Amino acid sequence: MSQVENVVGDRVLIAVQAVNISRLSTHPVPTVPGTLIVVAGAGPKDSNGAGKSSFIASITALLGDEQWRFASGAKAVSELLFNAELASGAGGKQWASADHGYIVGVFGPPGADADLGALDPVTPVADEEDGSGELISAEVETGELFQVPTGGAVTVWLRVNQEAPHLEIRWREGVHLAAAASEAERVARADDMWNSLPKSAGRRDVVARDLTKVLYGDRVRCVSFLSTSVRSKVATNLLSQPLNEITPERVFEAIAALTGLDTELEQEREARRDEHAKRVRAAQAGERLAEFEAESKALLTTFDRRDQARVRLAEALRCWRGRQARKLADAAAKDELLAAESARHQEAAEKAAGAIAMVKAEIATLKDDTLDRKVGEARKELAALQARAAKLDADRAVAANSADELRGQIPALEETRRFADGRDVPAAEREVGEARLRLNEALKGLGVADREVASAQAALDDAEGGPAAAQLNALSAAGLDATGLLDALDVAEQARDHAPGSGSDGLVPAGLRGWPNEHAVIVDADRLEAAAAALAELPGSVLVSSAGVSVVGAFDGVATGREARIKAAEHRLNRAKDTQESATQAVHDAEGAVAQAQRRLEGAKAAVRLAEIEARLAERRAKLAELTAAVEEITPKVAETERLAGSLDFRARTRDMEIERMEGRRQRHEGERNQAKEQDRRVAADRESLKLDALAADWGGTSDGARDWIEALPEEERPRGADEWWRMAERHFDQAQRDTFPEEDAEVPEELAFLLAERAGSTAREQATFAAVCGALASYLRGQEEYEKHQRRQIEAQVDSRQRDLAAADKGAEEAAQSTAVHRAALTAAIKARLTRVAEEFDKLDTGYGGYGATLEFPVPPPPADPEQRWQWRVTPKWRRGDGQGFVPYNRRANTALMDEKAVKLVCAAAIASSGGGHLCLVLDELGRNLGKEHRREAVALFRRIGETYGITVIGALQDDMEPYAIDACGQYIKLRRSSDAMPYNEPPVIIGHDQHAERVRALASYVERPAS
Repeated sequence: MSQVENVVGDRVLIAVQAVNISRLSTHPVPTVPGTLIVVAGAGPKDSNGAGKSSFIASITALLGDEQWRFASGAKAVSELLFNAELASGAGGKQWASADHGYIVGVFGPPGADADLGALDPVTPVADEEDGSGELISAEVETGELFQVPTGGAVTVWLRVNQEAPHLEIRWREGVHLAAAASEAERVARADDMWNSLPKSAGRRDVVARDLTKVLYGDRVRCVSFLSTSVRSKVATNLLSQPLNEITPERVFEAIAALTGLDTELEQEREARRDEHAKRVRAAQAGERLAEFEAESKALLTTFDRRDQARVRLAEALRCWRGRQARKLADAAAKDELLAAESARHQEAAEKAAGAIAMVKAEIATLKDDTLDRKVGEARKELAALQARAAKLDADRAVAANSADELRGQIPALEETRRFADGRDVPAAEREVGEARLRLNEALKGLGVADREVASAQAALDDAEGGPAAAQLNALSAAGLDATGLLDALDVAEQARDHAPGSGSDGLVPAGLRGWPNEHAVIVDADRLEAAAAALAELPGSVLVSSAGVSVVGAFDGVATGREARIKAAEHRLNRAKDTQESATQAVHDAEGAVAQAQRRLEGAKAAVRLAEIEARLAERRAKLAELTAAVEEITPKVAETERLAGSLDFRARTRDMEIERMEGRRQRHEGERNQAKEQDRRVAADRESLKLDALAADWGGTSDGARDWIEALPEEERPRGADEWWRMAERHFDQAQRDTFPEEDAEVPEELAFLLAERAGSTAREQATFAAVCGALASYLRGQEEYEKHQRRQIEAQVDSRQRDLAAADKGAEEAAQSTAVHRAALTAAIKARLTRVAEEFDKLDTGYGGYGATLEFPVPPPPADPEQRWQWRVTPKWRRGDGQGFVPYNRRANTALMDEKAVKLVCAAAIASSGGGHLCLVLDELGRNLGKEHRREAVALFRRIGETYGITVIGALQDDMEPYAIDACGQYIKLRRSSDAMPYNEPPVIIGHDQHAERVRALASYVERPAS
C-alpha cells in the first residue's frame, strides 16, 4: 500500500483541541485563519502559568514546524505532556503524570470560513460508512463539532507518547473532536476516538519522520519564534530585543529558520564533510601504498633471516641435549659417593641410640619419689610450727604495747584526782551548777550598770554641747559673742524633776524644746547684721536681740543655766561608774568560783577513770605471762624440725646433682645421634636435589645411555661441562630469536611472548623454560614457513591492488570537490534567491505600510575551511528614512518605534517568502515583548493587516503589559485561565472573535456550554 501524501492539502486550521498536553483545558479552541490571533493568560498571580507557551508550541508541532526535528523522532514534543509535579504544588500526590496525550487539529477549506462560522453546533455523532465507502455523519456518538459537507474538512490526530515512537498520526474526513461534559470524560473519550480512527499507513501509524510529507506534502505550513524551554534549539527571535542589538549573523539565522534555509545549509556542510573525508581517504591510500612497499621489502629480508633462524634453533636444541646428558652423568657419579656417606652416618646414629637407653635406665632409678615425700612432709611441719610461733610473738607484742599505754595514762589521772578534795562526781556537778547560777546573776547586774554609764555619758555630752551648738560655733568663728536661748534660762534645782512638761533629761522644760527655741541664739542688737551674715550657711537659725525678742541688751559672759546642767550630768556619771565597777568585780568572783567547781568535777571523774585503767592493766599482765610461756615452749620444737628439714634437703640436692650429671651424658649422646641423623638427612637431601629421575626424564633415557652419548661425541666436544653446553645453546637460541624477530617492537605470538617474559630475570628460570620456549619458537617458525611462501607470491599482487586503490581514491576526492563546488554554487544561488525574495517582500511591506522602501544586504561569504564549521552568512537590513534618500543600515541610531516597525515587517516578509504561495502560520512567543509602549498597538495592528492581506495566520502569545494594546487590534482573542496553583488543569478558555470573525467563535461557544446528552 503506497503512503498518502499531502492529506491536508490547501485546507487551513480552523480548530484545535489538546488532551493531556501540559495543563491545557481539553475544550476545543477555534482559530480564525488569515488574521492575528493573540493568546493571553490569567494565571494564579499574572499571565504566567496559564500554559500560553505550551498552547502555541502544540500548534507548531501540529503544523510540522521543522524546528521540532521530526526526522530525528521529535522527542522534544513529549515534553509537552501533562506533568503532575510541574502542574500543581501537590500534583505529585493527587495527580498522575500523563504517559500519552493528543493534539487534534481540524482543517477546513480556505474559502468556507464564513459559511463554517455560521453553522450551528449539533449533537455529537459517529461516522459510519455508506455503500459508496465515503464517511458521512450519523446520529451516534462521535464528537463531530460542526455540520461540514463530506470532503470539506479533515481532522488530524497527533498522539504524543512519553516513550518512542513519540509521535503517531491518524486522520479522518470530517470534524472529529472528543466531546463530553467534563475534563475526565473528554480524556477518556479521546482514547476511544483514537482507537476508532483507522491506522494511517495500513497496518501501522505514520510517525514523526513522515509527518510533514504525509500531511502537507513537504510544504512549509508553519514558521515560529518560540522563546520557551520546550525545545532544545531556539531560533533567534527578531522581536525579542531591539533589532539594532542583533548581529548580522543572527539576523541571517532568524531568516534561515523562517525560510527553511537551515536544512540546505546543513546539507552543504555534509557535502563539505564528504569531500574532506574522501580527500583524507586518498591521502591515506597513498600513505598505505608507500608503507606497504617499505613493508614488503622488509618482509623479504625477514623471510631470509627466519630460514637462518631455523638452522640456529636446531643447533641450540643439540647443545641443550648435550647439557642434559652431561648433567645426568655427573649427577649419577655424585649420587654413588653420597650413598656411601649416608651408610656411615646411619651406623653412628644407631650406636648413640644404645648409649642413650642405658643412661635413661640409671636416671629412672635415681628419680624414686620417697625422698621427695619426706622432704615435703618436713617442710609442711616446719611451716606450721613457724606460723604458730610467729602468731604467739605477735600476740605477746600486742599485749605488751597495750599494757604500756595503760601505764602511761596513770600519772596524769593521779595528778588530776587531787583536785577533787574528796568529792565524788555527783557532789562536784552540784557545785558547778550553783556557781554558774551566781555568775549569771552577776552578769545581769553588770549589764544594767553598763547601760546606766552610757546614759549618763550621753546626758553629759548633751549638756556640754547644748542647743544651738552649730550656731554658736559659727558666730564664735566670726568673732561675735552669743549664747543659746535655752542656755540663758535657769530652773531651780529642786524644781527640775517636778517641773511640768520637763524634758527627757529633766533639765529643760519640754515646752521650750524644738525649733525655733532650740536653735535660737542671743546676740547684741548692734551686731545683728554681722551675725545674720555669719549664719547664712545655717538656714533656720533664730537671732534674738533687743530689737525683736524678749531679752534685751548685750552680754559680757555666758548664762549660768548651762553650767548647772553640766554639773548635774557629771555627778550622775560618777555614780553610774561606781556601780559598774562593783558589778565587774562580782562577775570576776563568780567566774573564779565556776572554774574552781569545774576543776573539782574533773578530779572526781579522773578518780573513776583511774580505777578502770588499773583493772584493765592487771588483765593485760596476766595475758602477757601466758603468751611468754607458750613461746618458750614452742621454740625448741621449731629448731628440731628445721634441722630435720635441712638434712633432707641436703640429701635431695645431692640426688638432683647426680641426675643432672646423668642428663648431661644423655644429652651428649642425643646430640651425637641427632648430628648423625642430620648429616644423613643432609646427604639424603643432596641426593634428592640431584633429581636423577627428573634428569633421566629430561634426557629421555638412563645415566648409562647419557654416558654412551657423551662418549660418542667428537674429541673436542667430549670434555664440555653442563654450563658450557648451556652457554652455547643460549647463544644459538638468542641468535635464532633475533633472526626471527629482528625488530624490538615486532609482534610476537602470545604463547612465545609469555614464555619469554617468564624466563627473564634469572638463569634458573631461563633454563627451566628453555625447552618450552624453543618448542614455541620452532612451532612458530614451522607455521610461518608456508605463510612466508604464500606471502612472497602475494606481495606483487598487493602492490598492484594498492596502486589501483590510490588512483580510485584520487578520482573520488576530485569528484567530491567538484560536487561540493556545484552544490555550493546551487545553494548560493538558492540562498541569494530566497534572501532576494525576502528583500522584495520587505520592500513591499515597508512601502505598503507607511515606509519609504527597505532592502537586505547579504554579501556571499567564503566557505569555511573547517568541514565541521557552519557556512556563516551575514544579512544587514536597510531602509530609507525619506523619499529619494539612500538606504541606511539597521544598526544606525534610530528611534525605538521605527526599529520595532521594521522588525515586524522583516519577520512577516520572511514568513511570506517561505510560504511558497500557500497558507502559512506564523507563531510568535512573547509577542511585542520588546516593543515600545507608544508603538505596541500600531505594531500589533500591522501584524493583523499583513496577515489578512497575505493570508498568513499570525498566532502570538503575550504578557499582561501587552494585553491592552493587542485585545482591540487582533482578529481573534484567546485567553487561557487557571485561577489557583492547586488546580492542575486550566479552566475553559475565553475566546472572542472580532468583527467578521465573531460568528465563527460563537459557533463553538454554545457547543462548549451545552451539557452532555
